[in-house]
Amino acid sequence: MSSATEKELILATKPFAREVRWKSWWHLFSTGLLLAGAYFGIFWPSSPLWVKWLCAILAGLLIARMFIIYHDHQHKAILQNSKFADGIMTLWGLFVLAPTSIWKRSHDHHHTHNSKLYTSSIGSYPIVTVEKFKSFTKRERSIYLFIRHPLTIVFGYLTVFLYGMCVRSFVNNRAKHWDSLIAVVLHAGMGVLIVWLLGWTAFWLGLVTPAAIALGFGAYLFYA
Repeated sequence: MSSATEKELILATKPFAREVRWKSWWHLFSTGLLLAGAYFGIFWPSSPLWVKWLCAILAGLLIARMFIIYHDHQHKAILQNSKFADGIMTLWGLFVLAPTSIWKRSHDHHHTHNSKLYTSSIGSYPIVTVEKFKSFTKRERSIYLFIRHPLTIVFGYLTVFLYGMCVRSFVNNRAKHWDSLIAVVLHAGMGVLIVWLLGWTAFWLGLVTPAAIALGFGAYLFYA
């Protein structure tokens, strides 16, 4: 791309680089209300099973939508200089197993090194040439293929978020990523509470299914 074309592109997109504050709040609260409605449909005892399933899928998609809002907030693109928004997003990061400390570090790395050769971090996928892959040991090939395997991405709820974002980050640096432990404890606590109060169906449809859908999408978006 020539410098002239690049300058034209920047000028053409500049009007869209400014936040429309009320729209940011609208997207945040409307998504939150819809998500609350989906959870109501899941957990309401008299809801038919098909309604619970439909609401579970909807909840997963809405969590993914809210995750995008969280992403933009963490990039300081929206809702800045608002302690209320900061508080909501901090809690949201814990809820979706992407606490703010590890999210900022890992996602900054993701944007800096995305699609570069053999750079791997939480939320990033390594890329190597055929020649480099052939030079790997059997163990290195297995690790590389596992990280990039479609099933690893599909089960991003467990592989990328629960293990990578939370368990691995806390083990590697407990002082810096203590909120990763809080996220795991809260997630496990929610699961136990749901099973205790509402049963296993509510657990699978209210916690696991929405998380699997949303965080699977999240893991794929890191890849894409």
